[in-house]
Amino acid sequence: MPPNIERETRDMQMADLGDIRLHYRIDGPENGPPLVFANSLGTDFRVWDKVVPLLPEGLRVLRYDKRGHGLSDAPPPPYGMGTLVSDAERLMDHLGFRDAIFVGLSIGGLIAQGLAAKRLDLVRGIVLSNTAAKIGTRDMWGDRIAMIEADGVESIAAPTMERWFAKPFREGPELPAWQHMLERSPKGGYIGCCQAIAGTDFMTPTSGLRLPALGIAGSEDGSTPPDLVRETLDLIPGSEFRLIRGAGHLPCVEKPQEYAEILTEFLTVQGHLDR
Repeated sequence: MPPNIERETRDMQMADLGDIRLHYRIDGPENGPPLVFANSLGTDFRVWDKVVPLLPEGLRVLRYDKRGHGLSDAPPPPYGMGTLVSDAERLMDHLGFRDAIFVGLSIGGLIAQGLAAKRLDLVRGIVLSNTAAKIGTRDMWGDRIAMIEADGVESIAAPTMERWFAKPFREGPELPAWQHMLERSPKGGYIGCCQAIAGTDFMTPTSGLRLPALGIAGSEDGSTPPDLVRETLDLIPGSEFRLIRGAGHLPCVEKPQEYAEILTEFLTVQGHLDR
């Protein structure tokens, strides 16, 4: 375990929220400034594994698998975005995470926007990474769901890798592990989250947000291109935007050092590290 982070680690924890059990992990001291990570569609919270050790010591970091992903329960679809937001809300209440910076990647960024609009006592700042207020169209998501229903999650794996990662990474040794993570996603959980994204348009609620916000985009992102991310951040007065060059939809995996530096700068500017 990296020595530069003061840690109090609890592995393989399950939060029983009544209708759902969510898998989570907490790193850092009990009284540390709270930081929450929500991952993307088709991944589990290991997507943050390279970034967390590079962050300043003393943070209290919560990572979790949203419903239908990782080791969390995967109830039958459909799912609604309101349910995914409520899951994050209830988990943070359950674990005592308040006044946190919430980092959301892709669908996690939609969760971040919904949670910030609902519970400002839980969220004092958001990082919207490779996401938007509205991602894709109902028809696009409907086509993807139909493909998965017919041929499984494996049927979308190859084109998804092209959107997730820039070419140099796809030619490297790590790609098979990420493709396997996607392919092993519970079918119902993946479809349920696709349905949630398809039904979400946060343009109006996000334009009403008044809190510190940072956008992060990857120059090679084929899912949420930089202009789409920037347009969403433009809805929030005073927000900031950072572009990570040479990275796709998961820059926290491809460029963890740069990603951690951007996060650290935001946390520092917001005075979060001194709390």
